[in-house]
Amino acid sequence: MNCIIIDDEETARAIIQQLCSQVEELNVIEEFPNAIQAIKFLNSSTVDLIFLDIHMPDFTGFDFIQTLKNPPKIILTTSDKNFALEAFEYDCIVDYLVKPITLPRFLKAIQKAESSTKNTTTKTPNESSKVASSEENDLYINIDRRLIKIDIPTINIIEAKGDYILIKTENQNYTVHSTLKKIEEKLPDDLFLKVHRSYVINIKKIIDIEDNSVLIEKDVIPVSRSNRPELMKRLNLL
Repeated sequence: MNCIIIDDEETARAIIQQLCSQVEELNVIEEFPNAIQAIKFLNSSTVDLIFLDIHMPDFTGFDFIQTLKNPPKIILTTSDKNFALEAFEYDCIVDYLVKPITLPRFLKAIQKAESSTKNTTTKTPNESSKVASSEENDLYINIDRRLIKIDIPTINIIEAKGDYILIKTENQNYTVHSTLKKIEEKLPDDLFLKVHRSYVINIKKIIDIEDNSVLIEKDVIPVSRSNRPELMKRLNLL
């Protein structure tokens, strides 16, 4: 993976450069002391991965990300733990490293970047931002500035409610400020299916199907005519 380093501290850049040198797959093609220089470089060049400091004079790491139309994978590097929630809002951010960065933690971040890149290249355009799979069973949701982990297979139904979605799990319900499309992209295809413009369901939790509806727990979920063929194709029919 071709990568660049953006950090206003020379020592910090040198440390990341040294860590990168221990990973054969990484090729550091440039490093920058500020985001402005990096933006100029990216106007004419592309990279696979960016190591990005959050705290920089005049132009923060988040300011930098917002200038990019199609950002590559980004690993944040910072001395501040307080921006993890904000980082969670960006799909391009694959990990959040707190300085001082150890080699084992760095290698784990690179594995996440590599895995994310593989998922992107093997999916169709409509699936390019999907990061969850059957092997990655954790989904983190942001509620009252807290990150709450949900075990994906325990999700029964996700319902769109205006600017919010209602996530119903086996044990608890959560209301999250998000869209159905955004969460759908983060769910594994083999478990979940959109059956209506307002509903995504876990097909393993279906109890009964009758006419144009399915029963999950005590909820009767409508199935649109256009989505019914795909639902029937997913079922293990006798």
